[in-house]
Amino acid sequence: MPTVSTANVNGVRAAAGKGLCEWISGSEAEAICLQEVRALPEEIPAALTELLAEHGWWTSLAPSRSAKGHSGVAVLTRTEPEAVRTGFGDAEIDAQGRYLEVDLPGLTVASLYLTKGVTGTAKQEAKDRFLDAFGAYLRAAFDRAAADGREMVVCGDWNIAPAELDLRNWKTNRRNSGFLPHEREWWAGLLAHGWVDVVRELHPDVDGPYSWWTYRGRAFDNDVGWRIDHQLATPGLAARAKDALVERAPSHDSRWSDHAPVTVRYRPS
Repeated sequence: MPTVSTANVNGVRAAAGKGLCEWISGSEAEAICLQEVRALPEEIPAALTELLAEHGWWTSLAPSRSAKGHSGVAVLTRTEPEAVRTGFGDAEIDAQGRYLEVDLPGLTVASLYLTKGVTGTAKQEAKDRFLDAFGAYLRAAFDRAAADGREMVVCGDWNIAPAELDLRNWKTNRRNSGFLPHEREWWAGLLAHGWVDVVRELHPDVDGPYSWWTYRGRAFDNDVGWRIDHQLATPGLAARAKDALVERAPSHDSRWSDHAPVTVRYRPS
């Protein structure tokens, strides 16, 4: 089974010049899921395109077609995908470039950028519509994977901190999007259906490990973060998770995104 990494790059064109290329070059992952790519295929920086070609990466990209320069997800794989699927059957959401699946032998790897909400606004209404549609899709996908004897992992920026351990200042965020009761109940429903939160399973009683810190103030230096970048896996794959690491930058000024990559190593079956 592969090592899988996920990272919200906060704009691939900017990140490529700030350390993303070096991170990918040094990665041992067999699959890397990227979010907030914010670029069409022809807009990917040449340095990154050349690096991926040199190291033999296959690139599957789902850019936003409804708002140029927004959203966009990708999956990089060491081997050629057996199949690639963009979106999950909702025309409005699919046009935003928020979900992509890649089939590898025995394993489906998906990259997700879930809508970010703002409590009491149309943005939260859009996020809630996403949750309704995507929740139904994930339950069906879980059942299909079980029936087909495949494993699946959905990686990405979920914009939900599932529990109090998943953000430093949970008391002051109880009414903020990302930690709303109905969002956490939605996540709990996925776990009840059988999906496994791999990082939390491996780190059951620790704060975080956080994967996002605002650029404002000294949030990164003081580790005032949120755990919102997740790998949600089918039970067979989750049981083979050896370890999970948030690849936190050594300093604030060495960051190439406001998120850090989340990497899980899975044992062979």
